[in-house]
Amino acid sequence: MALILNLETATKVCSVTLAEDGVEIITKEMKSDKFSHSENLNLFIEAIFNETDYRLKDIDAVAVSKGPGSYTGLRIGVSAAKGFCYGLDVPLISVDSLEAVAYLALQNPENFKYNFIIPMFDARRMEVYSAVYDNDLLLAEDIKAEVIEADSYQNFIDSGNVLFLGPGAEKCMPNFTSDNVAFDLDIEVSAKGMIEIAEQKYNRDDFEDVAYFEPFYLKEFIAGTPKKLF
Repeated sequence: MALILNLETATKVCSVTLAEDGVEIITKEMKSDKFSHSENLNLFIEAIFNETDYRLKDIDAVAVSKGPGSYTGLRIGVSAAKGFCYGLDVPLISVDSLEAVAYLALQNPENFKYNFIIPMFDARRMEVYSAVYDNDLLLAEDIKAEVIEADSYQNFIDSGNVLFLGPGAEKCMPNFTSDNVAFDLDIEVSAKGMIEIAEQKYNRDDFEDVAYFEPFYLKEFIAGTPKKLF
């Protein structure tokens, strides 16, 4: 039973949800073609508390999407979450970014006909961050970075009905044409997917060490070659 501020910045969606006892109170979010989390995250948080009877000092915990995802987005979200936890002396909860998307998919009862839910985030070119969940939201295959090929996930496709979703799924559509494969490109990344997961973790005292917690980048950061100005 808690008032939890949920921050989602793993992708190009910047999303903030305030939830009480596992129920959404208010959400502010925006999807942009470019990462705008540094400009919008604190504005969304301020707007939430301006539009409710709660104040920031009332929260019992902060939950943050821990990755995988954008290096910059994850750093911004985790840094903000740590700052609030330090300042307010409340615990930090981390939520797997892909699990939160799979959770949103399973809010639609029709999706329980799928044996496997595979959320995907774009990791550039034909690579994705993905994980495989069953329809009880239990991991069937660990989170990984994978270059999509013709036989990717074939063992799951051969074993049952499969639903692909998330911002990395669209580019994979030509690779998966089996009759028992479906795509849901309408489910957006959102802090709403974190609400129940964060509430359950709070009730188990499943907290992170605020001093030492780092995002789950999955891959090492590789800086690009700076563009020539002249």
